[in-house]
Amino acid sequence: MTPDHSADRGLRRRGIVLALAAVVLCAAALAAATFVGTGGRSVETPAAAAPVERLDKIKHVIVVMQENRSFDSYFGTFPGANGIPMKNGEPSVCVTDPKGDICWRPYHEPRMRHGGGPHGAKNAKGDINGGKMDGFIEQAHDAPHRCKNPNDPVCAPESALDVMGYHDAREIPNYWEYARQFVLQDRMFQPNASWSLPEHLFMVSAWSAYCRKAKDPFSCRNALTSPNGPGNNLGREGKYAWTDLTHLLHRAGVSWRYYVFKGGEPDCRENEDIDCKPAEQKATTPGIWNPLPNFTTVKQNRQLKNIQSINHFFRAAKAGNLPAVSWVIPNDRTSEHAPSRVDVGQAYVTRVINAVMQSSDWDSSVIFLSWDDWGGFYDHVQPPMVDRNGYGLRVPGLVISPYARRGFIDHQTLSFDAYLKFIEDVFLGGQRLDPATDGRPDPRPTVRENVSRLGDLRKDFDFSQPPRPPLVLDPNPKPPKARYF
Repeated sequence: MTPDHSADRGLRRRGIVLALAAVVLCAAALAAATFVGTGGRSVETPAAAAPVERLDKIKHVIVVMQENRSFDSYFGTFPGANGIPMKNGEPSVCVTDPKGDICWRPYHEPRMRHGGGPHGAKNAKGDINGGKMDGFIEQAHDAPHRCKNPNDPVCAPESALDVMGYHDAREIPNYWEYARQFVLQDRMFQPNASWSLPEHLFMVSAWSAYCRKAKDPFSCRNALTSPNGPGNNLGREGKYAWTDLTHLLHRAGVSWRYYVFKGGEPDCRENEDIDCKPAEQKATTPGIWNPLPNFTTVKQNRQLKNIQSINHFFRAAKAGNLPAVSWVIPNDRTSEHAPSRVDVGQAYVTRVINAVMQSSDWDSSVIFLSWDDWGGFYDHVQPPMVDRNGYGLRVPGLVISPYARRGFIDHQTLSFDAYLKFIEDVFLGGQRLDPATDGRPDPRPTVRENVSRLGDLRKDFDFSQPPRPPLVLDPNPKPPKARYF
């Protein structure tokens, strides 16, 4: 950056060069970008080097990951967001139903329980359809395994149209209130154009891979959809030998926990089909939403004890003893994964958020709330490409914190990689999951936290404001007033 020479000459004429030096030092301490004089020029520090006195206000990062909703299906009509294109108050876009040659527009869906769509890699490609974003109904029609129970009404052939339905504050008032009071992200993309297991792997490690040897990172190869190999049951034999974030946290002495709600899983363990026998989920059992037990780093670091039941989360919050980094994972019933009830999921999430807000840890916390993939539901935004894996389709994202900007809509391009980047900036001094620098190299194709188009979550905060009071909501709310509509 070129310095202001005219101002410099003016100060020199006044004979107060020393005062100029003092001003520069003061500015360096207060500004987000620090300037250091070198040979008559000024050098700006990298954007990643945030002022320590700001990021140090965050002591607890909680990632709450729900399931299978696109941005348009939850916030497509939220005021000010990049939602469903409208004309005269009605959707101006439509998706063709190949069975009836009818183009169906998005519609308000009042039901709390309904069908979704298939959500594997081939379905993501079909839904996107070269950028036309018009393959959702066709993919739902062609999915042979959309429900466990073929007699369930939401599994009937006509339920393929459910993928065009959207909710608003009448069904999800708490989610809309969090968006109104805190930060809504309308360009949050799932990191991998695929289903739940790869998304959860990206959530903790910024990669999805299949490894032939459990102790050899270089035996791992990129896996968009099948990180356990074709047809391989997840089970205890899963091999995740590459480096995950918990390894860096453990090495730095930063506390972490992965909280799992005991219950069932909706998808098969080999892929995104949901017609197989329900699998049991618990903290000690590897699963599609609980991949950490199969990471070599977690085992070698003797950190399996950090994967705990969700009861431990509520106890830690009540005691004001939350770890530095938490991931909070639902079960099938509370996940919002179709055909599970939306209101049951919202009630569960509200209780999780209330627990943090009512904790003595609230004043130093941030909650990142998102949904792991689009679940086959309609979204009108074509995902940007960053590498062979993604991004995938757009999902809702919320930032809830005493330092979150009020009523702010973040239009930055984001993915779950931004969560990792933020955690690394807050607790690890900007260390990345980078094979060249993290001390445990692996063959990942991209250092996702360093992708140039990835936004910076620090823009969602105002650290100059006093900590905002908690917003404790009723887990079972009544529909709001008509102000949203």
